[in-house]
Amino acid sequence: MQELLAFLQDPELVARFQRRCGLYLAEGLTRDHDKTRPANGAPITGEKTLGHMDGSWDHQDGNINYRYKQDSVPVEIVMYIGQVMKDLLKLPRPPSPPVVKLETRVDAEYGLPSTHAMAATAISFTLLLSAPSRVQFCFQIGLLIAATTSSLVSLSRLYTGMHSVLDVVCGVLITAVLILLTYPYWESFDSFQLTSPLSPIIALSLLLFLSYTYPELDYYSTTRGDTTTILGVCAGCSVGYWVNAQLGHTFEPQGLLPVPLPTLTALSVARSAGRSLVGVATLVGTRQIVKKLSLDLLYSWYNVLKTDPNARRRKEIEVPSKFVTYTAVGLVNSILVNRLFVLLGLL
Repeated sequence: MQELLAFLQDPELVARFQRRCGLYLAEGLTRDHDKTRPANGAPITGEKTLGHMDGSWDHQDGNINYRYKQDSVPVEIVMYIGQVMKDLLKLPRPPSPPVVKLETRVDAEYGLPSTHAMAATAISFTLLLSAPSRVQFCFQIGLLIAATTSSLVSLSRLYTGMHSVLDVVCGVLITAVLILLTYPYWESFDSFQLTSPLSPIIALSLLLFLSYTYPELDYYSTTRGDTTTILGVCAGCSVGYWVNAQLGHTFEPQGLLPVPLPTLTALSVARSAGRSLVGVATLVGTRQIVKKLSLDLLYSWYNVLKTDPNARRRKEIEVPSKFVTYTAVGLVNSILVNRLFVLLGLL
């Protein structure tokens, strides 16, 4: 077993896959890692690579909320467990060389498990398992789509050099176990989430508590902020679902369940594109407004200069700012956006 684990964690395995995809380290652009790596052995700054343009991608504030029915609990559980496991196990990402790193911003995070692989697997298979009771479709085709989506995202983590094969495999297996364990309780959770008066209180207080009690590291990592973002969106959406249920605005399909899949027409495609544009604009606007207001308030409360580049990394500022911002995003997504669609004739 140890030999198998060592083989799956071998960075050369990732490098060989990258070379198969036509990705190579540029000669003369490697550097001395020992001067820039944190305690986990992963470099903070990145090397230039062939085919890779300089720049940064701020994924920390770009999380997207996926939802089918109300069964978001498996995804929420999976993502939180995955993020916490990274900082408890403290297994480094594949080193460079031999691996080419294409996402240098998150290189200081630990590697196992791959939360991208976990999220893709959880979203795909949660949707697959939830859909048959509501929509008529060929389960075999749905299974193929779910497996393909999960596989492509997992392989992308090898291509970008962010994870070993072991990280990806463990991410998929952990998610599969969590889905199997929680699946019998999805309907019960759904009922509690939509009908119990305690639902919004528990959602907000529990998820905020989990954000504040995230494991501490001896250096700054984006994982705490990412986790707070995820939990904030989940809290906002959960409260929003509850509000919709109390108002009788649940947007249920018409007719006996499961309903047939709607016919794909030019009008339906145009409406879908319109919903995407309206939704993105609304959520981005909400994020920018609430983020600025929350940061300004926290800077004033803690008497911190706005020009301080490390201010946002402080726990007492990062956690409440992100949680409030993305709770607002979740609320707007689950309550306001659907009503805008109705008002604009996009449904």
